[in-house]
Amino acid sequence: MATSRGGFSSRLGFIMAAAGSAVGLGNIWGFPTQTASNGGAAFVLVYLVLAFCLAYPAFMAELLIGRYGQANAVTSLQKMSKNLWQKRFAFFVGFGGIICAALILSFYGIIAGWMMSYAVEPLAKIVGLNDVASWVISQGLVRNLFFTAFFMSFTIFIIRRGVEQGIEKWSKRLMPLLIGLLILLIIYVMTLDGAIEGLKAYLNPDLSRVFQPDLIVSALGQAFFSLSLGTSVMVIYGSYISKKENLVQLGAQVTLIDVSIAFLAGLLIIPAMYVAQSQGVAIFADDGSLIAGPSMVFTVLPTLFTSMGFIGLFVGFAFFVLMSVAALTSSISMLEGPVSYAVERHDMAREKATTLIGIIIFILSVIIIINLDFMLDFVATLATQYGQPIIAMLCCIFVGWIWNRSDVLAEIKQGNDTVEHSFFWKIWPWYTKFVCPVAIGFVFIHSL
Repeated sequence: MATSRGGFSSRLGFIMAAAGSAVGLGNIWGFPTQTASNGGAAFVLVYLVLAFCLAYPAFMAELLIGRYGQANAVTSLQKMSKNLWQKRFAFFVGFGGIICAALILSFYGIIAGWMMSYAVEPLAKIVGLNDVASWVISQGLVRNLFFTAFFMSFTIFIIRRGVEQGIEKWSKRLMPLLIGLLILLIIYVMTLDGAIEGLKAYLNPDLSRVFQPDLIVSALGQAFFSLSLGTSVMVIYGSYISKKENLVQLGAQVTLIDVSIAFLAGLLIIPAMYVAQSQGVAIFADDGSLIAGPSMVFTVLPTLFTSMGFIGLFVGFAFFVLMSVAALTSSISMLEGPVSYAVERHDMAREKATTLIGIIIFILSVIIIINLDFMLDFVATLATQYGQPIIAMLCCIFVGWIWNRSDVLAEIKQGNDTVEHSFFWKIWPWYTKFVCPVAIGFVFIHSL
C-alpha cells in the first residue's frame, strides 16, 4: 500500500469506519420505519436473512475490488480490466458510484442538519431561549442553510485530516458514542407505558407475511442501502485495508454490526411509537398503515418527548444527538469517495480536494433547499432507488463475469490461506455471478 494514500492502522479502525458508514440514518431512522410499515417482526426476520444471504456477498465484492486495486473506485476497477471496452465500463461503474455518493450526501446533509437543529431545540428550552427553540425546528430557508452548512463543515473537517487521523480516529470516537446512546435510550423507553406492546409487535413475527413480494423487496432494498452498497464507499474503504487482513471475516463482522445496530434501533423506535400511541398520539391509520412515515422522527417522537415533561428535554436531546452522530459516521464515507478520486486521478492535495468537493456538494444542497418541495424527494429517489441498485449490480457483474476467477481467489487468499476450501468460496463466486445481480435487478425493477 502506498504510504502517501494512508490506510487503516488496525482491524478495529476499519471495522469502526466501515460499520460507521453502514450505520447511518438508514438504520436508525429508515429501518424502524420500514419495519413498522411492513408487518413488524416479519420484516425484521426477512431483513436479517437477506442482509447475510445477499447484501453480504455484494459487500464482499466491493471490498475485494478496492483491496485488489489499492486505489479509488475508478482506478481499482480499471486495474481488473483486460481491454478497452472493459476499461470504459469500469470508468462508468466507478465514476457512477462516486456521483451517487455525492448526490446522497447532498440531500443527506440537509436531513442531518435537521437532526442537529432538533438536538439544539431542547438545549435552548433548558436555558430559556424559547424563541431560538422555536426557530431551530421551524422550516425556513436560513435555518436549513445554517444547519446544512454546519454539518457539511464538520464532515469536511474530518476528511481533510486523512484516513488514519480523520476517518479512523473519528469513527473510533463516534461509533461507541452512538451505541452507548442507543442502549441508554432503549433502557429508558422500556420503562414507559406502552413499550411492551411495541416490543411484542417488533419481536413476534406474523409468518404469513414473510413471503409477501413487497415485504421481501423492501427488506432487500433496506439491506443494500444500509450497507452503503453502490456508492464506491466500500471500494475505497477496501483499498485502505492491509493485505494481511482476512476480508471474509472482516466483511462478516461489519455486516453483523450493521444489522445489530439496525435491530437495536428498532428496539428503540418501535416501542417509542407505541408509548406515544398510549399517550394519545395517532401512529397507525385504520387500515394499519403508518401515518407519519419517514417524517415520524420529526413529528411523533418530539410529541412523545414533550409529553414526558422536563425529563423529555434531556431524552429528546440524547435522541437527536444519536441521530446526528449516525448521520456523521455515514457522511464522512460519502465524501471520501469523490475526494479519493480527485486526489489520486488529478493529483490534488487532500485538503484542497476535500474543501472544493465539499463546497460543490453544499452548493447542490443549497439548490435542493431552495426547491425543497420537489427536489429533496427527486434527488433521494434518483440516488437511492436508481443509482445505488444499478452500481451495486454492475459491481457484482464485474467481479462475477469480468474479473478472472483465479485472480479473485488469489486476492481473497491474502490474509486467509485456507479460504479455497471454505464454505464461503464454494458458495460466494456463484452467488455473486448469478444470484446477486438478479436480486438487485429485481429490487430496481420493482422501484420503477
